[in-house]
Amino acid sequence: MEENSKPLTSLAWTSGQPTCPKGHIIIVATAEGASANFLKGFNQKSALYLCYSSTPETIEQVITEVLLLSEKSALPVGFAFIGEYVDPKVTVPKKKRLCVKLCPVNTADSAVSDIKLTVKSKQLGAPYTRIGDMSGLALWCKKVPVSLQTPTPKPRNLTSGIRGLSLDNGSPAQTTTIHLPAPVIDPKPIVRSPQSEHPLYESNVYGVSAIDGIPFTIHPMFESKISEPTINFSNFKDLRIKTLAEIENEYDYGFVVERSACDR
Repeated sequence: MEENSKPLTSLAWTSGQPTCPKGHIIIVATAEGASANFLKGFNQKSALYLCYSSTPETIEQVITEVLLLSEKSALPVGFAFIGEYVDPKVTVPKKKRLCVKLCPVNTADSAVSDIKLTVKSKQLGAPYTRIGDMSGLALWCKKVPVSLQTPTPKPRNLTSGIRGLSLDNGSPAQTTTIHLPAPVIDPKPIVRSPQSEHPLYESNVYGVSAIDGIPFTIHPMFESKISEPTINFSNFKDLRIKTLAEIENEYDYGFVVERSACDR
């Protein structure tokens, strides 16, 4: 029996060629040449064989582990019982169940590539590993690295349109020069007080008024006058600017009462 060197993608039970799934190969004989029928007995007419599939052209998942469990053992996480493609009259033995673990091909380090059957007393050397015994037959599997078995995709041909975009066509690369305007550097920002925004306090050519930074507000009695577009300075004809001497004479206070109180 020839050895398979490609990762297995499916393992199943079948009762014969008519029920075997498409793309699967039936294991009809053991390594010694005996029948690989798992249903043995006196006057037994039914048959049960293992079959496998390995289709490298459409590989998405591969078998990474194969286990033979007793009927009382719980199914491990990530494993599933193999499929059954049998006649209605054929019953798959339940005392021992065969299960596999499937993984995406791009995440698997190794995969099962071959399944062999022998009599229980037969021993196979490396690279085969014994899975277990069932119906008087021993099951063996061989693993291979997935990276060495996955097909390499064929390079695609460049279309004429894509070739025109290639830089390796011998023609010098055309470059486009973009002229950007020179950066405009803003002058030093002008700080304005809230009062300088009023028409009465328009700033001079240097952007600074005489009262910038002075903390005061306009008396309400003058709001209506200064809000007019045209300012009539005759409204301030009654205002007289006092000299420093007049202010000191008018508001001079000697603190005589306070000093006498302190002396007492």
